[in-house]
Amino acid sequence: MPRSIRTVAAATAAATVLLPAAPAGASPAAVPGSAVPLSAAPTSAAPAYKGLPDGTKQAKTLVIGVDGTRYDKLAAADAPNLKALMAGGMTATSNLYANPLAPTLSGPGWSTIATGVWPDKHQVKDNAFTGARFDLYPDFASRLETADPATSTLVIGSWNPITGNVFNGKADLRIAESENDAKTAADAADYLAHGNPDAAFLHFDGVDEAGHASGGASAQYAAAIHTVDTLVGQVVQAVKSRATYGSEDWLIVVTTDHGHTDAGGHGGNSANERQTFVIADGAGYPAGSRRYDVKPVDIAPTVLRHEGAAIDPAWRLDGQPIDEIVPDAFDALRPALQGRVDETGIPAGVKGWTHTPPSGWSIDNSRMPSGGVTEWRGWAFATDEFWSATQLGQGRETNVRARDVFAVADSDEWDDKAHGAGQFDSTLVSPAYPVAGLGRATLSFATDYKVDGPQTGDVYVVFDDGAPQLVKSYRADLNTVEHLPVTVPAGATTARLQFRYTGTNSAFWTVDQVSFGA
Repeated sequence: MPRSIRTVAAATAAATVLLPAAPAGASPAAVPGSAVPLSAAPTSAAPAYKGLPDGTKQAKTLVIGVDGTRYDKLAAADAPNLKALMAGGMTATSNLYANPLAPTLSGPGWSTIATGVWPDKHQVKDNAFTGARFDLYPDFASRLETADPATSTLVIGSWNPITGNVFNGKADLRIAESENDAKTAADAADYLAHGNPDAAFLHFDGVDEAGHASGGASAQYAAAIHTVDTLVGQVVQAVKSRATYGSEDWLIVVTTDHGHTDAGGHGGNSANERQTFVIADGAGYPAGSRRYDVKPVDIAPTVLRHEGAAIDPAWRLDGQPIDEIVPDAFDALRPALQGRVDETGIPAGVKGWTHTPPSGWSIDNSRMPSGGVTEWRGWAFATDEFWSATQLGQGRETNVRARDVFAVADSDEWDDKAHGAGQFDSTLVSPAYPVAGLGRATLSFATDYKVDGPQTGDVYVVFDDGAPQLVKSYRADLNTVEHLPVTVPAGATTARLQFRYTGTNSAFWTVDQVSFGA
């Protein structure tokens, strides 16, 4: 990786270094060309193979990170090993965040994957890792070791900050390969075939290097994908060569931290820089399946779940185990989404919006003026790849907690075309939820509320045919998953929710994954 892009203050020396566990949040010093004994590691297990303690679990996990890899170029590449994993399991595509949440850089990207939270929590905003909160949100290897010190955890990274900064806590063995993908693959294959790790994370750097040197649209970039595919095949074959493979429960995950522009480079908010994917091959992942509601932030909790570690709600993870992610009513709209009407900046043929709500939902536009941009006249349902492309750099790239199709009210975009007198004023109305016998209920939903001028956001609940009761008002930026307590009146049988948004050329409000009940 060019040093101008990937230089890190705490970067380790350019030689293979074996690193023992270090205190969470620390950046361990690397000793060039030396092997550091594991006496400081927090596990009492004796090293079983080249410094790696012998694993204890039947469930095994291998996460492979391929730095800087665009999904569209992977799909077009000569990559038989990666495509075999896709054919045998699940492939999910999604978009990353961009500024102001964090730029599309490796530090934030791999930290998100390792911790299971977005950059507004782990606070890694660049490749210097200044201000990182790994003390609050440690990497998944550290969480596995805390849950069960007998777990054998291995981290090997071609980019040294993977072992020096991102996975810098309790992993049993960390190997910094200093941008040597062939060595990463060889060492990983050795440990996987002859050792006994329970959970391993590998990082390959060559595709990103090719992107910086030649561009994401170059033949060299495609060739780099082919090269790393061969290395992935070497590693996967090592897993399958294990004498105990037939009795083990292996989950293999492949992902990336960001994409690249056609000309080369990343850090910005273009669609190509924000491309990301998750491939998961293992029991419970239907062969050849495709999803749009799974994101890289889900990898850490998925590993924890697969390895039998209980996930504490107090950790406030943003991700979820993949097998617990349930599509909501909005996601069912994807096959019916439409292409652009007034949004000329979005490529023709890209389908990503509709005003037709799912069954039971409705939109009250009785207060909406006529006219304005068609796509955003009142509440709409959209995908990130469509909505965030309407105009870059206005914060739409922060809507990371929505999944697949979500509801959005966007007074800023609506106002870009002439309309009748008055402000944006639209209400999204939910189906009736049963509440008979409940004294209290919880309203949950993912939301990104952003202000850039006069606007309001109010959530109401209507019990049976009664008057709307205010649950919460929004007047300042908020990006979170809400869990709001609601008192249910005695004798009430149903409850409907209302999300009313008004705005005068302001910003937006997104709502997703709505639930109401005990």
